[in-house]
Amino acid sequence: MTTMTLRTFTTVALMASLGVATPVARKLNVVATTPDLAALARAIGGDVVDVKALAKPTEDPHFVDAKPSHIVTLNRADVLIEGGAELEVGWLPPLLESARNDKIAAGTPGRISASQGVTLLEVPATFDRSRGDVHALGNPHFMIDPVNVHLIVGQIADHLAEVDPAHADLFKANLKTFDATLEAKLADWQKQLAPYRGGKIVTYHNDFVYLAERFNLEVVETLEPKPGIAPSPAHLAKVISKMRAEKARLILVQPFQNRKTAETVARQTDGVVLDIPQQPGVVPNTATYFDLMDYIVRTLATAFAEKT
Repeated sequence: MTTMTLRTFTTVALMASLGVATPVARKLNVVATTPDLAALARAIGGDVVDVKALAKPTEDPHFVDAKPSHIVTLNRADVLIEGGAELEVGWLPPLLESARNDKIAAGTPGRISASQGVTLLEVPATFDRSRGDVHALGNPHFMIDPVNVHLIVGQIADHLAEVDPAHADLFKANLKTFDATLEAKLADWQKQLAPYRGGKIVTYHNDFVYLAERFNLEVVETLEPKPGIAPSPAHLAKVISKMRAEKARLILVQPFQNRKTAETVARQTDGVVLDIPQQPGVVPNTATYFDLMDYIVRTLATAFAEKT
């Protein structure tokens, strides 16, 4: 036993004998912009991180209600995980400016942009606001593809290890466990949806393209005529016509989208509205990424079986 170790051991023993609480190592403060990223951080960080999400599971990640408490949370953060690809561009930058925390500045180990390394879909050739809320860097709803999540958890593990090298082995071990589970789960999810290859779905917003790409589904229409633009009667008539022609029966909506509009379309197309949140915690027993994807795949497979 080294002199330093012996001295530390003696101090701890003395404090215990006197009834004095021994100091506990501070957990790493990790802040994620959305609950799905927070769930990944908990899976990789384990017991040595304290994770908070800024957005609620039921909030549109494009339009989070920024609060003064978010500034305090960001000011105290050791690590910030953002989706990137302009997902949070409307609300995160002002909060970061007010938080004044150099530890989570862009380019530091404490700043993780989940979109880095992800092959983004629908990158526009030209940027034109007349096309609606189109993102210049590509579609930012990539977390719904498990292959992208494999890349993202690797980033999280690397950054956490750089910020907290004392626990690097723990992060590496948790990453290995997560990846092994993800590989097995992905095979199972693909098996469940394999009978419905080419299955047609309609979505409210253009937010399920990565899910469709990974599991060989086809998004035939969106209820929004353009991203971020409310549906008009004329556009909904077009959607109904196309759904009938394509025999598309499944309409996917998230909690913050207008379900009544989707129900109106479903009634006229012999369709069904599926509540498919992309954030853990909206549906009971979906606290983890794996729980959430289990729910999504199971719900889709059941609906396809009943409607095709």
